[in-house]
Amino acid sequence: MSSPDNKKKTSFLPMSLAEVAARGWTELDVIVITGDAYVDHPAYGAALIARLLESKGYRVGIIAQPDWRDQEEFTRLGRPRLCVCVTAGNVDSMIANYTANKRHRRDDSSPGERPDRASIVYVNRARAAFKGLPVILGGVEASMRRLAHYDYWDDAVRRSLLLDAKADMIIYGMAERPVVEVMERLGRGEAIGSIRDVRGTVVRVKPAEAPADAVPLPSFEEVAVDADLFNKAFCQAYEQTSPADGKALFQRHGDQGVLQLPPALPLSPAEMDISYDLPYTRQAHPSYNVKGGVKGLETVRWSMTAVRGCPGECRFCGITMHQGRIVQSRTQVSLQREARAMTQDPAFRGTITDVGGPTANLYAAHCRRWDEGKACVGKQCLMPSKCPSLRIGSDQALALYEALGAIPKVKHVFVQSGLRYDLLLEPEAKKYFEALCARHVSGQMKVAPEHTVDEVLALMNKPPFARYEAFVAAFAAINARLGKKEYLVNYFISAHPGARLEDACACAEELLARGLRPEQVQDFLPLPMTAAACMYHTGKDPFTGKPVHVVKKDTDRAMQRALLQSQNPANASLIAKALRILGQTHLKDRFRARKEYHDHG
Repeated sequence: MSSPDNKKKTSFLPMSLAEVAARGWTELDVIVITGDAYVDHPAYGAALIARLLESKGYRVGIIAQPDWRDQEEFTRLGRPRLCVCVTAGNVDSMIANYTANKRHRRDDSSPGERPDRASIVYVNRARAAFKGLPVILGGVEASMRRLAHYDYWDDAVRRSLLLDAKADMIIYGMAERPVVEVMERLGRGEAIGSIRDVRGTVVRVKPAEAPADAVPLPSFEEVAVDADLFNKAFCQAYEQTSPADGKALFQRHGDQGVLQLPPALPLSPAEMDISYDLPYTRQAHPSYNVKGGVKGLETVRWSMTAVRGCPGECRFCGITMHQGRIVQSRTQVSLQREARAMTQDPAFRGTITDVGGPTANLYAAHCRRWDEGKACVGKQCLMPSKCPSLRIGSDQALALYEALGAIPKVKHVFVQSGLRYDLLLEPEAKKYFEALCARHVSGQMKVAPEHTVDEVLALMNKPPFARYEAFVAAFAAINARLGKKEYLVNYFISAHPGARLEDACACAEELLARGLRPEQVQDFLPLPMTAAACMYHTGKDPFTGKPVHVVKKDTDRAMQRALLQSQNPANASLIAKALRILGQTHLKDRFRARKEYHDHG
């Protein structure tokens, strides 16, 4: 292992040979290829992993958003000593490139062109550039495609991305523990093919070499043609997501096979602090100055990640299979350090825009089983109601916000990440809820009721709508006491499995009755390795085997969204068609666009 260059430690990691030479290096140990722009901020996974490896003494360079059609783009930093690490970026490249209607997106949050199926493209280019060098895949795209999975864009089951990309290894989930262990072992001279026991990794093994204690999943060939076996494989994988007691999984793909080792053990608060206390510049690499900067940076520049993981297990969400159900939180001390570093930036204007994560009000949430790295199987933390063993950490979160607000130059501490509204109704969250409305919401609070029909909400694994109604009443009462006028930004999903056209109509009527015109409506998109993707692909609930109504035709999906956004005049013809189908044409005037509706309760 190399020694880090302390003089240059706080500068950007090199993106060119000139920058490599400026650090006094003659070669790199590791190259990180990413589909994102190089923003040296911990919200960007490639930057976090690269900085972590740098802190361990490795010489790391970054190739960000390379022109995949130009092979020389991949050799511009020379051949690294140990390996190439590849990530498609913070978002699956197909989701980044296409809408839920499979239309190419017109805008990206960072400059450059990300290829479709970026993991496959980048690994192929790296292999061609560096014959015989290990190539390791990571990030969300690799994590959520690590086993045979349904792909919405192909409308088919695809193989494990490990095999499709021809990578040597996938590191799935939040990668700190496994990536450091793998690098140490490569540095000791171990061949990548012999490293088959690191938690949080997926490796290629021959069927005859699969460990005897690994759970055998139905093969790729079986799940590709049999809906019930597809759902069985998902449930088997889902049952082994507890880090401490989950088992390895093996899935055959023809004469090959993939072995998924159990998830990496969760980080302690002190260990999590290490990843975020690294010397990030919190800026985009200077090479982007001539391109007008990086748009995506502005949404996270003055934000802080306080928490990872979510025990909510929403069926359409990938967090369960990526970050996991165990909540991991940073210490208050670490977050204060990050805030003080922000205040030293001349561009800081006094507002910390977000202290959050997947679910902001789960900071410092705790369960005694989590101390052992275990997550319950067959029992949920939040559904049908909060488990008594789960403590949601409201007092610690409130103390954190107050400590951050006391730092000189900090004028406001806001929470813009989504909030689990049902948890705000818990007795232990009463003081937190009031303080949130009083001081930590910048006029709008983001929540996700997702739908209003309880049968659809049950398939989403979301609370009944009555729980949301109770939350809205509590929110209004708090604002009345405070003499404030704050709004709810409500997120809804249209055409989720289980939602029929009549359910969309019922949801739309409920929204109209409440004076809501939600802008934040997401057409359902089946993310790989989620329960909702199983429903969409197979037409069955993977956990119960019961049939689930699925909307797949573009027009049918568009009608559901149009009903939920009836305030938009462009939706008039779709709404009229939906009402004719439902025999509800008498509702036409009710669904006419009205200016007086707003997206708040």
